[in-house]
Amino acid sequence: ESRPCAGAAPRPAPAPPRTHPQRPRRRPARATVWLWGGCRGSGPRPAPHPSPRCSVPQNKLVERCERIQLQSAAIARHVDEVLPAKDQGVQSAASAARELVVQRLLLVGKACENEEQRLLERVHTEEERAHQSILTQQVHWTEALHKLGALRTYLVDMITNLDDQGLKPQVLFSFARTEVAEGILEPQESLKLNFNQSCVQSPLLHRLAHHVASLAGSQEIHIDEKTLSPHLSLSEDKRTLTFSPKKAKVDSGCPERFDHWPNALATAPFHSGVCAWKVSVEQSCAYKLGVCYSSVPRKGSANEGRLGFNAASWVFSRYDKEFRFLHAGQPQPVELIKAPAEIGVLLDFSGGELLFYDPDSCTILFSHHQAFLEPVFPVFAVAHQSISLVH
Repeated sequence: ESRPCAGAAPRPAPAPPRTHPQRPRRRPARATVWLWGGCRGSGPRPAPHPSPRCSVPQNKLVERCERIQLQSAAIARHVDEVLPAKDQGVQSAASAARELVVQRLLLVGKACENEEQRLLERVHTEEERAHQSILTQQVHWTEALHKLGALRTYLVDMITNLDDQGLKPQVLFSFARTEVAEGILEPQESLKLNFNQSCVQSPLLHRLAHHVASLAGSQEIHIDEKTLSPHLSLSEDKRTLTFSPKKAKVDSGCPERFDHWPNALATAPFHSGVCAWKVSVEQSCAYKLGVCYSSVPRKGSANEGRLGFNAASWVFSRYDKEFRFLHAGQPQPVELIKAPAEIGVLLDFSGGELLFYDPDSCTILFSHHQAFLEPVFPVFAVAHQSISLVH
């Protein structure tokens, strides 16, 4: 047992432990969650920040409420501010676009009116020129005819009334008079007497027609094998026609078939709107392209069965270096500098216009106005090599 050091004060005895009455535990504070739609007329109340004493699930709910509140505010702002502004902008843009369309159409219309006036004046001028040339030729050849008639009368009278002795003095004089007749040449064909079709050529109308054809697009056309002439063969894709001088063995009794002339029809007719298709013709120097009624004659070797030689077909034709438009047996020559590799066909059924053009140069080859009374079929004829529909 240890003893205290000498002189050291004695240690106090330890105090007994203090006891307190038992107090109840405090519960953690509950997180308050504000919900929408509390009092009538009151707006959404902001969710309070989560208390650090909140449990994890409660904090997540509070965060979710805050996100929903922000999302709702963004949607409300979009509905109340952004969409009305957008709608007003759309209306303003649409109004400006309408005005632009009207202005452009007025401009195009004015340009077309001016071009129409210019072309009509050129046609009138060309008509007057050709007419005056013909009148001048009429006067000239009428005078020549009168001189020749008078000279012939003089010579006949001299031969009739003078004997051989009396003719001798008149020979030199008669030769002098007949020199006048020798100076009168025989009439020759002159292009000046023809109407020059180039007066109606218009780059503006060519471009417009090309754009119209482009807008119309190329229709999907296939050739009807049942209509095929025995002189023609059809490719597997039903887009290429090839000519053969020797007739193939086919059912000539088929009512749809052309049994003599090398013709063929498309599978379906056109009866409305604007239609366009293109044909590659660079391999052939004898072909016809156009449209026809289903009533076009198909049997026999008479001219009525030839495309363009009846009232039911309208075709652009090439034979060697000669280009023509044919309808009802009335050919109209088409003057071309070079043979086109492709020919586009544009049909405005409602407007009653059939247009043939060169897709490469955007040149109108021929235009024909016709009121079509029934649906028309694309029609083809080949008498040399082959032609093909272009996709």
